[in-house]
Amino acid sequence: MIEQKYHKVAVGGTFDKFHRGHQLLVKTAFQVGEQVLIGVTSDKFGGIKGEIEPCNVRMSNLNQLLERRSNYTLSRLDDPYGVTIDDESVDAIVVSPETEPTAFKINQIRREKRMKPLDIITISMVLADDGKPISSTRIRRGEIDQVGTLIKKVER
Repeated sequence: MIEQKYHKVAVGGTFDKFHRGHQLLVKTAFQVGEQVLIGVTSDKFGGIKGEIEPCNVRMSNLNQLLERRSNYTLSRLDDPYGVTIDDESVDAIVVSPETEPTAFKINQIRREKRMKPLDIITISMVLADDGKPISSTRIRRGEIDQVGTLIKKVER
């Protein structure tokens, strides 16, 4: 496990159909950060992924999950970067392999602005029972549930 504690850590995502992969992402951010900034994609920005729950529902779900914590801030993301390209107090970002390229782009923008690059902490994908990554898309399709259990299709 990562031992270094950062003052302020960012994490972002759609957080639709909140699943075990999301849990690991958020849990890791709290393990390494004193303060956690959680960006949740807005309806407009997140809608490019297809049919997702409204942003206020996804934010409310996260608030309920984190009700025992006080060291976080939830905000809407209208673009892939959020505050990470302007806030010099952010030290690190937690990403999945899927979103790691965005973290590299954030650091490129930060360097161009003469800001210190973020440390990038990349978690592993959480796999479903079939060995493929758990994703909100697969859950929406009815292939798996939020913990990665395969959903049996009844043939007629």
